[in-house]
Amino acid sequence: MSKVTLAEAPPGVEGAGFFATTLDKAIGLARANSLWPLPFATSCCGIEFMATMGSTYDLARFGAERPSFSPRQADMLLVMGTIAKKMAPVLKQVYIQMAEPRWVIAVGACASSGGIFDTYSVLQGIDEIIPVDVYVPGCPPRPEAILDGVLKLQEIVKNESLNRRNTPEYKALLEKYGIVTDNGNG
Repeated sequence: MSKVTLAEAPPGVEGAGFFATTLDKAIGLARANSLWPLPFATSCCGIEFMATMGSTYDLARFGAERPSFSPRQADMLLVMGTIAKKMAPVLKQVYIQMAEPRWVIAVGACASSGGIFDTYSVLQGIDEIIPVDVYVPGCPPRPEAILDGVLKLQEIVKNESLNRRNTPEYKALLEKYGIVTDNGNG
């Protein structure tokens, strides 16, 4: 009978009846396999995300079972579609309301670079207002590409140090975007 594993065990020390690893690795594995997505969809990429959540592609297989429509209960922000400059403060406020740790995926050409809308009224990439962890290319991207983006984010989350969010470099990154931190809660 073949052995079935749901997640690859982090590096550690094994023995008869025990397994030891670092706390960083154990928490990273748990976080990576239990991401709660907050979809921020304004255009056609949102339809592709709906397909990704459906039974054919089933994003829930990868630990993103529960989409949250409350920023306070989500840790993975998926921005999909064209973001008008008037919408930018709303998106930034949603990001700020998310608890740490939080991650961002820019889905599609519009969220990544403004897409075909090189106009005065369209934000030329959400990385102008919030930090982005993963970019998913396409116009609109296929559900497989969105899944690949989530898997790439899982690798980032799995390998992130527990202390990263308290480092001066991370605080400087948030300050660059005008996001003031207080006690690490943004």
